Amino acid sequence: MDAHGFWTALPADGRAKIAGLGTRRTYRRGEILCREGDPGGIVLVLVRGHARIITVTPDGREVLIAVRGSGDVVGELAAIDGGPRSATVEALEAVEALELAGGRFTALCRREPDIAWALLLVLSERLRAVGKQWLDLGGGAIARRVAAQLMQLAVQHGVRRGADIEVAVPGTQAELAMTAAISRESWARVTRELRTRGVISTGRGRLTIHRMDELRRLAR
Repeated sequence: MDAHGFWTALPADGRAKIAGLGTRRTYRRGEILCREGDPGGIVLVLVRGHARIITVTPDGREVLIAVRGSGDVVGELAAIDGGPRSATVEALEAVEALELAGGRFTALCRREPDIAWALLLVLSERLRAVGKQWLDLGGGAIARRVAAQLMQLAVQHGVRRGADIEVAVPGTQAELAMTAAISRESWARVTRELRTRGVISTGRGRLTIHRMDELRRLAR
């Protein structure tokens, strides 16, 4: 597992306990791992592949919120508070995950301070990242959506060119902005800032990602 996030924050014995309680599941591209509004019955730790986090607006539009990859935990909030799923998680490619019953996961967190601490670090990192995005890019939700969208394009259409990933962009700025449920001006502003920071470069009908780790951080 080329992991980050929750999995890397766990001590070795914590990983062993999660793996021992979890069941390996595989999902095909486009398959739903969990659906918005459903009861929070399971927690998933992604082992391989990427999944997108999406929600649906009251007028029926699908909005891309974030992208998660290997080592990330999803479904933890519904397990913690007992509420329904706040978003849908869909496989962007073939995904392998460790599936744990929500009750087992929360019981494990109560018994094992190191596991609870690792989860707290992840949740803290996600909150901090949103705050930093507001400062860096002038709007956390907008910045995260654009970064998540670029991650999705990289997974679905990207070609590795040395250390970079080159993407043939399947649409205009206006179409991409519509998919992210933001204005064209907001989409252009965020991508301009990403270009200035050397995260991406753009050309006619193409986009090159130079700093995938930074884009992944912004998309979380």
